[in-house]
Amino acid sequence: MKNKRRNVFLHVMVWSVLFFFPFILSYNTEQAFRHVVAFSWVPLMLYMLVFYLNYLFLADRFFFSKRMLLFIGINILIIGILIWLRELGMDRFFPRPLNGEVGKGPPRKMVLYIQTLSFLVPIAWAVGQRAMERLIRTENERREAAHQQLKSDLQHLQYQLQPHFFFNSLNNIYALVDISPEDAKSTIHSLGKMMRYLLYDTHTEKVPLAKEIGFMIKYIELGKLRLSEKTQVDYNFPEVEPSVMVPPLLFISLIENALKHGVSAHEESSIFFHMELNNDQRIIFKGRNTDFPKTDSDKSGSGIGMKNLKDRLELLYPNDYFFHTETKSGIFHVIMEIPLHP
Repeated sequence: MKNKRRNVFLHVMVWSVLFFFPFILSYNTEQAFRHVVAFSWVPLMLYMLVFYLNYLFLADRFFFSKRMLLFIGINILIIGILIWLRELGMDRFFPRPLNGEVGKGPPRKMVLYIQTLSFLVPIAWAVGQRAMERLIRTENERREAAHQQLKSDLQHLQYQLQPHFFFNSLNNIYALVDISPEDAKSTIHSLGKMMRYLLYDTHTEKVPLAKEIGFMIKYIELGKLRLSEKTQVDYNFPEVEPSVMVPPLLFISLIENALKHGVSAHEESSIFFHMELNNDQRIIFKGRNTDFPKTDSDKSGSGIGMKNLKDRLELLYPNDYFFHTETKSGIFHVIMEIPLHP
């Protein structure tokens, strides 16, 4: 609605300037006013009629639907009728020549030829304006579809995280009840905070980075409960201001991927996460873990995966992010860099 009003305002302003500019420049005489009406206002009204016929009807109905012969034919007919009406009106209400001289001025065929060409300007303007609006509308629709897909991916991530993580955590807590009741109570409390964050705080476009870091720490600590002493997990996250905002659950796929592929029941392994905010106002996340690739039959873990994470990054930060993964000597490395928008 706002864009429509702005568009109407721009149209009114452009035509107002075109109509009043010749009048302002004219002399304050009756003959000058007759010249403005005859040679400025009448053609402008005809151009305006041609423009809006094409802008509101003909361009969409014929030009953009590839019915070019009809589009050209209808416009030729309209231009012919308007030129005839203009000549008829000029001869009746503005007898030529106005200065009383006979035989002066360009040949009549040349005048008609120039008039015909002049009507091409409002036609081209109307088609160009409508094409630009269609392009903008298409781009907005594409962005809206991408935004909806992004929201769907995030919701899918939330739904994937909640069930399997919740049940894994319950199993870990169950094992702790007999071994360390106090640790079990603390873990239940931590799990409750995480589920509250997933259910209520992540349904927005941005969340405080401090909350996201708190969620990641709790996620890692709960994940460590199911790991044996053969796996070493370390992390280094900064303290940030509450005003720093990021998209929710953007880093959790990297953590979950490490806890899935960096763990072995029989071999020594290590997992490390690091996040920093550099002076260029960017967030840098680095991960490193021993790589134990899962078999094709292993369907555990988040459904969004690394590919969907990159899709989210492309939608959120087009051409303004860095994401790279590689495996060297059995160690998986990942680095992700995104702009920091407080």
